[in-house]
Amino acid sequence: MSAKSIGEEIRRRFPRLTMSLVMAAIFWIISVIVPPTVEEIVIPGLDVNAGTIVGIIAWLFTAIFIIRALSDALTLSDIVTDIMLKRLGIKEERSSRRAARDAIYIIVIILVATALYPLLGTLGDIGRMLTTVTTYIALGIILVLIYDMGRILYRMIERRAESVADRLAKMAEKE
Repeated sequence: MSAKSIGEEIRRRFPRLTMSLVMAAIFWIISVIVPPTVEEIVIPGLDVNAGTIVGIIAWLFTAIFIIRALSDALTLSDIVTDIMLKRLGIKEERSSRRAARDAIYIIVIILVATALYPLLGTLGDIGRMLTTVTTYIALGIILVLIYDMGRILYRMIERRAESVADRLAKMAEKE
């Protein structure tokens, strides 16, 4: 990716990330404030109070904007990781960058799962079940990413060890 396209991507993604987070916060506030005010209203035909419907719809929109924000955040984290690795002087293109991205993804997953726990806890029994499901899904994804990082690091170390072994063998052959 050229410097110009990286700049364009940042200019496009960062405002979208910011607005998605703002919209998620607005809908979360709506989901907390509005449902108690319309709890006594029962929707005819459904026999459900309006507070429940408003809360579910607000949570749905919150989730949509959070997912959109995560998508933009992951793309921006890829760009930031590439920039940091270049500045650190790491030349290997794919392997080290992917390992660094996996580490960033693990941190993001932990932060998102941790942020979801209090929100899901407000949903009662369903919330407890969703919290458990979220924990296991996050754990599964993290384990896959750790495995991928381990495989990448193993391959990198193996190449380095082979290189050192070749040098030692050449030194031994010269003597």
